[in-house]
Amino acid sequence: MQTPVSKNIVKQILEENGIDDPGKASIREIVKVVNDIQNASGVKFIRMEMGVPGLEPAKIGVEAEIHALQSGVASKYPMIEGIPEFKNEASRFASLFMDIEVQPENCIATVGAMQGAMATFMMVSRLDEIKQKTLFLDPGFPVQKQQHRVLNIPYATFDIYNFRGEKLREKLESYLSSGEYSSLIYSNPNNPSWVCFTEAELQIIGELATKYDVIVIEDLAYFAMDFRSDKSLPGVPPYQPTVAKYTQNYILLISASKAFSYAGQRIGMVIINDKLARREYPKLKDVYPSAFFGRAFIYGALYPLSAGTSHSAQKGVAAMLKAANDGQFNFVEEVKPYQKRASIMKELFTKNGFNIVYDKDMEEPLADGFYFTISYPGYSGGELLKELLLYGISAISLEITGSERTEGLRACVSQITDEQMPVLKERLENFYKQHQDA
Repeated sequence: MQTPVSKNIVKQILEENGIDDPGKASIREIVKVVNDIQNASGVKFIRMEMGVPGLEPAKIGVEAEIHALQSGVASKYPMIEGIPEFKNEASRFASLFMDIEVQPENCIATVGAMQGAMATFMMVSRLDEIKQKTLFLDPGFPVQKQQHRVLNIPYATFDIYNFRGEKLREKLESYLSSGEYSSLIYSNPNNPSWVCFTEAELQIIGELATKYDVIVIEDLAYFAMDFRSDKSLPGVPPYQPTVAKYTQNYILLISASKAFSYAGQRIGMVIINDKLARREYPKLKDVYPSAFFGRAFIYGALYPLSAGTSHSAQKGVAAMLKAANDGQFNFVEEVKPYQKRASIMKELFTKNGFNIVYDKDMEEPLADGFYFTISYPGYSGGELLKELLLYGISAISLEITGSERTEGLRACVSQITDEQMPVLKERLENFYKQHQDA
């Protein structure tokens, strides 16, 4: 069987990296494997394994950051909670693009949403002696479970795909009613399936969070990137959907990596509901310098993690937020190329025998966005990934995202250029030709 990459090279590289089943390998492990295969084979891969922005960062942010560095901020520690202009614009952003009101003091700069998540998990697991578990509404970002394992925080998980709409209420209650859960977490739009919770579902989550006193951690890494409706105009509906409309028990994780194409600068924000930030949890004093949630978060969790977020990166993102808030920068329009790529790539895969795993969002067609999911008849996710490596195509297994659809892979569109589409088409046609009668 003729393939762009020899089976021996793939076998050797997997063995050298200590990977028996690529379906169980982490995202970064797959990145390393693909780098090694490319170097050994000379074949340039169609890289779909990692959610790396494939667009240029906005000049507004870059120029503001350059100006900040030239003004000497590199020699100064930023305040741990974030510089004032960042916090003020983050508060405005929440109001104008989410229709929620949060004081600037509770809009906190973090070293990417990943650090925000780590600090959040460190906090919510220590609020109560009994309520220590996290509930993952999966599929989701695999590293957040790794963070739980590192912190030794127990968690449970279920795949939401079969529990949409009113079914979600009963399923959530079956977990939360145990009294063991401090928090629940999900991404919206969802990584990797790209399904999006409806307002009715967010209301269910919010109501149950209040009923059982559980904190909702809402991961908005792909802010406003459900392109089925235009969420790009400040102060004009529709807004980014959020559970914050339905409960005061919320923490929002917002990343500059995807929506603002600013991944390399490692900056994001945590937005904590004002009432939650002021809430007193006596047990926090066992570990942190304060019993008040917001103060403990900043000076107890963030401080030992990094002592602040890059000063210049905050200046850059603050400038982008201000421009978006003022209606001078349409950040949603900037990332719409992902929608076009997803549409083209889905068609290429389905024409060549692949299926879209998560193909519906309730009764609606799934949006085209940053990710989509694929499977091929007769293959598990790990088997399919290993086979695709022979054709110079990479992805990650849905198995590591908490999905019950272990036959599938997550495909990210961000790194695929227009020039690579004919290459992808040729490789998929070759794959289909050699597998359709298998």
